[in-house]
Amino acid sequence: MPRPAPTHLAFVRLSEISRDAISRHMSDPRLAEHMPLLHGDWDRARCEAFISAKEACWDRDGLGHWAFMANGDYVGWGGFQKEGLDWDFGLVLRPQYFGLGIALTRKALAFARSDDRIPYVTFLLPPTRKHVRGLERLGASVVDTITYDGEIFMKYRLETGPGGAAS
Repeated sequence: MPRPAPTHLAFVRLSEISRDAISRHMSDPRLAEHMPLLHGDWDRARCEAFISAKEACWDRDGLGHWAFMANGDYVGWGGFQKEGLDWDFGLVLRPQYFGLGIALTRKALAFARSDDRIPYVTFLLPPTRKHVRGLERLGASVVDTITYDGEIFMKYRLETGPGGAAS
């Protein structure tokens, strides 16, 4: 049975979320299936380092990753990170909220379309991700296969500037 759509989606800074909640989320073995760069235990120190690294993106680029909230509950994290010339979008949801991916992505893409710094967005998906139709329906298409930290990813691109794909 599909999960009903939440009435309120919000983006807040990762630093506002309990370190224990993020650590439990990132320690869930179901995440590792499609996150080849996810290794090791997520203790408080690793969580603090992760949040510091994501906050550094905000300091450096004026944009970064958020915690995603649905009706006040932490459902995951993601957002935009500058990778060379690209604004890469990532989304890591708690397994019980996987069904919110498209709604959260649409909300983030609406943000990107309103930001003149972001003429397009890229997405890196590991080859294990077989269900990509939602991303393709949004208008993204494969532009390359890349190796990142020794792992292979399919690189998708979605135009967000004037004349870009429809929301």
